[in-house]
Amino acid sequence: MSSSRRDFVKHIGRASALMAAGGLSHVSEALAYGYSKRLGPNDKIRIATIGMGIQGFSDTRAALQVPGVELVAVCDLYNGRLERAREVYGNTIFTTRNYREILNRTDVDAVLVVTPDHWHDRITIDALLAGKAVYCEKPMVHKLEEGRAVIETQKRTGKVMQVGSQRISSPVFAEAKRVVEAGDIGQINLIEANNDRFNAIGAWQYSIPTDASTETLDWEAFLGDAPKRDFDATRFFRWRNYRDYGTGVAGDLFVHLITGIHYITGSLGPNRIYATGSLSMWKDGRDVPDVMLGILDYPQAGKFAAFQAMLKVNFANAGNAQNYTRIVGTEGEINLMGNSLIVKRNKLAKAPGFGGYDSYNTFSTAQQTEFAKQYNTRYSDEDRRAEPSKEFRFDKPANVDEQVLHFANFFDAIRNGTPNIEGAEFGFRAAAPVLACNKSYFEQKVIHWDAQNMKTTNK
Repeated sequence: MSSSRRDFVKHIGRASALMAAGGLSHVSEALAYGYSKRLGPNDKIRIATIGMGIQGFSDTRAALQVPGVELVAVCDLYNGRLERAREVYGNTIFTTRNYREILNRTDVDAVLVVTPDHWHDRITIDALLAGKAVYCEKPMVHKLEEGRAVIETQKRTGKVMQVGSQRISSPVFAEAKRVVEAGDIGQINLIEANNDRFNAIGAWQYSIPTDASTETLDWEAFLGDAPKRDFDATRFFRWRNYRDYGTGVAGDLFVHLITGIHYITGSLGPNRIYATGSLSMWKDGRDVPDVMLGILDYPQAGKFAAFQAMLKVNFANAGNAQNYTRIVGTEGEINLMGNSLIVKRNKLAKAPGFGGYDSYNTFSTAQQTEFAKQYNTRYSDEDRRAEPSKEFRFDKPANVDEQVLHFANFFDAIRNGTPNIEGAEFGFRAAAPVLACNKSYFEQKVIHWDAQNMKTTNK
């Protein structure tokens, strides 16, 4: 673990411990404990949010819980959202339908890019070139070929960039990373992760305002580099359902699962990706599946052996949808479930044992006697005893908000120059496998990925 990440985890642990002990009553107090001592009168960070949809309002709320952060402007293509922003944050904030007006403002230090996926790369690059720090929602880009340009622009400008898969800022993920790095579950050989739903709104059937029209929103700006078409309010407000603007269940949910896997294991990514699925229930005109399965092969890297990851999203799960990430090793497993993790440690005895459902029972009596004699000579009593199974549980303190912590890390990087937890390269290495899952699904083929050099190797 790098020193910056170690310090970040240490800060989370300190704040979490104090909150668990009743020493801090709210996440903002926990953040103030770790950050307020560093703030001077000129340390205020002024932000603007570009894209005031569901996640835009959520991200803005979280960002403003970090001490020393002020919202000065918002951008959205729908007038109703700009009006709502003024209702929530006051009439003094600047509002616009043109994001370039945000980038031209000298009183904006950082922007939150919370637009449909097909605008992520363009606005991020423009913002970095305008001298703004950027918090870009996941997935970082809409297409595989867009990633390197964003990374190169971030490196060239030197501006801070954070990608928004906020779950990895949870103390639960920090604990899982510690357990894996300590070797407490042996060598990882399999990871299973899923994110199922059975909910109309959860399946992106978002509400559409009654005044939606070309008079109240900028349809042409929304299309951007997507194919031109006549106005369609459903496509505007439910853009996740369409490949032209979104990245489907892979880009919305697989990306969280993969981000967590990469953070915990330190992996740069898989080298072989295959995905399948179907449009099972939500046949509402969308052109992305509502059920997707992905199999990803991760190569050996550093001290970690090769392992496979199996990912699943099912928007038509009318059964018991239990979402988890299960990391299986040769000596135990970690099961992450929302705000908790359970570690189970099971280690085999050195001696394999014999008898039971075993070929030993098919031997002749004389051969059984000889086999047992040799076995007893080879293995001691200690060799035959397995370590007792061990289990422990870790729960995230109730008042800790990983989304706020993710922003705290972003703003700390801006103020102090410390590396952030999910920079551009990390963000693209998490986004690329999910985009490869889409490519595999739609093209019905295995995708080969060079994670080190961040490019496909299919011929």
